[in-house]
Amino acid sequence: MDLTSERLRRCFSPCNFCAAPHGEARDHKLHKHRNIITTDSYVTVVVPQATIARTHVVKNSQNPRWNYRFHLQLAHPCSELEFHVKDDDVFGAQLVGKAAIPAEKIASGEVLSGWFPIVGPGGQTPKPDTALRLEMKFIAVDKNPRYLGVTDTYFPLRKGSKVTLYQDAHVPCGSLPEIQLDGSMVYKQPQCWEDLCYAISEAHHMIYIVGWSVFHKIKLVREPTRPLPRGGDLTLGELLKYKSEEGVRVLLLVWDDKTSHDKFGISTVVGTVFTHHQKCVLVDTQAPGNNRKLTAFMGGLDLCDGRYDTPEHRLFRDLDSCFKDDFHNPTFPAGTKAPRQPWHDLHSRIDGPAAYDLLINFEQRWRKATKWKEFGLRLKKVSHWNDDALIKIERISWIVSPPLSVTKDDPIVHVSGEQDPENWHVQIFRSIDSGSLKGFPKTVGKCQAQNLTFSKNLVIDRSIQTAYIQAIRSAQHFIYIENQYFVGSSYGWPSYQNAGADNLIPMELALKIAEKIRANERFAVYVVMPMWPEGDPKSEVVQEILFWQSQTITMMYGVVAEELKSMQLQGVHPQDYLNFYCIGKTEEAPPEMLSGNGQQVSESAKRQRFMIYVHAKGMIVDDEYVIIGSANINQRSMAGTKDTETAMGAYQPHHAWAVNKRHPRGQIYGYRMSLWAEHLGGLQQTFEEPESLDCVKAVNNIAEENWRNFSDPDFLKLQGHLLKYPYQVDMDGAVSPLPGSENFPDVGGKVLGAHSIKIPDILTT
Repeated sequence: MDLTSERLRRCFSPCNFCAAPHGEARDHKLHKHRNIITTDSYVTVVVPQATIARTHVVKNSQNPRWNYRFHLQLAHPCSELEFHVKDDDVFGAQLVGKAAIPAEKIASGEVLSGWFPIVGPGGQTPKPDTALRLEMKFIAVDKNPRYLGVTDTYFPLRKGSKVTLYQDAHVPCGSLPEIQLDGSMVYKQPQCWEDLCYAISEAHHMIYIVGWSVFHKIKLVREPTRPLPRGGDLTLGELLKYKSEEGVRVLLLVWDDKTSHDKFGISTVVGTVFTHHQKCVLVDTQAPGNNRKLTAFMGGLDLCDGRYDTPEHRLFRDLDSCFKDDFHNPTFPAGTKAPRQPWHDLHSRIDGPAAYDLLINFEQRWRKATKWKEFGLRLKKVSHWNDDALIKIERISWIVSPPLSVTKDDPIVHVSGEQDPENWHVQIFRSIDSGSLKGFPKTVGKCQAQNLTFSKNLVIDRSIQTAYIQAIRSAQHFIYIENQYFVGSSYGWPSYQNAGADNLIPMELALKIAEKIRANERFAVYVVMPMWPEGDPKSEVVQEILFWQSQTITMMYGVVAEELKSMQLQGVHPQDYLNFYCIGKTEEAPPEMLSGNGQQVSESAKRQRFMIYVHAKGMIVDDEYVIIGSANINQRSMAGTKDTETAMGAYQPHHAWAVNKRHPRGQIYGYRMSLWAEHLGGLQQTFEEPESLDCVKAVNNIAEENWRNFSDPDFLKLQGHLLKYPYQVDMDGAVSPLPGSENFPDVGGKVLGAHSIKIPDILTT
């Protein structure tokens, strides 16, 4: 409604916004209104400092009917749940009134149904017949059934799959220990970029790449463990050009584009709003017989400079060989002598039905990105079958493909049977809205049928956050997280509660620990994150992100400490349950690095140390469920309306606690133990049971000693790479810097960060 019509409405009409009909049959009869100027109305569901849901806008109606169903995840301290009725206006929404339902009444678990009076913004008595029709039922977490798959999502759980889990871009043979699994099997670390190079080199029909950044000059294979495939010695750009010239369809969707498509004759589409942060490579690979199938690689998969690394995470060595022309360290100005910035990441390969869901995601985004080009082709009456059109795999008989419907599954694309002990179940999740793709339905009913959210004028898929929440709520023993950022649940922060970082993940973790403390059960959460976000740690942007991070962690320790206090547990510390780490490296620098020769030598080079940058985005729950993708734990990645993201959740049904009646030791267990071997410099028997207090203390002892050695002015070697994050946590949950570590070694910047009034919170949360 425009400003003039709003003033007219206030002058000449009562605000019977959502009238409750009179009489016993009020659910079926509508109160008749005069013909007056109407509103463009929608409803938001609100708790203190957070809006947790929105309906779509009903235009030009005095008696709007939303008929909207929400499934709301709640982890908020509140005394009541509010429903705000708003009038959508070109100059901003205006609050018409609100209905409030006491939390105590909701928590009873009874079905609440009826008309709830709307109170105006000033708290005035509701006008006659002004009410909101609601029906709701609260289900406590412990009453929810425990699923490994996530229900009510756009992409359903897919069976009959195979998953390969990767750590870092490359793992040289023999660099990490073999790990014993159930069934006399041994976990062996695969090589991500090498496998990817083989898959691209052997593609016959299609290579689709979606990424935040792609750089054509990188080489995928630098320390080969097997003979190179045809074209394996080429740069990425040369390899893609070579495959394109072979007739393979090569398509790229890139946000931060470092590559001009003119350089190697492939089609590139670049986005510019927020970030398209999804990272995935889709190729056709060999299937049984003479058939082809779809294979997907996904995770923190940036195919650009600075990303190649191994579990050794070298600082100074091999800069003239495998890191030649690939030096990356944005902490320092160009021309400064400094260590390279080591890069740690998590990736996965998916074979089976879920790979086709990632193809649907790519096609939906491609059609949106190329819509104006398609419009031009229609005007020119040019055929759509051109060199950058999407391959229609259903028309190629030897490429196995499922039905076009998202919801249907087809055993023809299964790559393993349900009786196979190494079978996987896989599900694809996203953070994305209708502004970033073409293919979402446009009506509320169809959106709800496809498990999408219709919020005001956007259709949203935020299933990544849903997947994290369900996995945390289902956890029974421990949770292990590696993530580039850790910010959220701002409604519970000590300050700046209206910062807008409303994602529930940090609060859900804290509440899970509190639940286990109440039940007198062991539980442990381990979180690995970078020492600081990439860039200069003294910059305002990085300092503000660190400030939000410290607010998040302070909130979590406060919840845990309060529960310990309420249970009157003596001698128990919050860090017996919850711990945060970073990773770093010390390595002797060659003499030429330490001699200036006219160049500035960084303190990090002089001290021969630097952080290992954690770019990973993954979570392991109870060694039976894993999430890996592109999504950070912050509002940008979890909102669904900001950065676009993909993730996969997967498990092996034959390697689960419920099936084995003990700790499962399948591929996910092997993966977690392999990561710990990388970070902790080897394996101990106590690492096999991460929830145990003995394991928590063993890990913390190594991390604390490593931090002391890393921050020491003298050069000292580390056991592995895991460092205690330089926080000190008191018994009451208060968080402060470790004494003597108020600022990061060598580079400066406050460990707790600092808030900036110059930077919009939406950019840093």
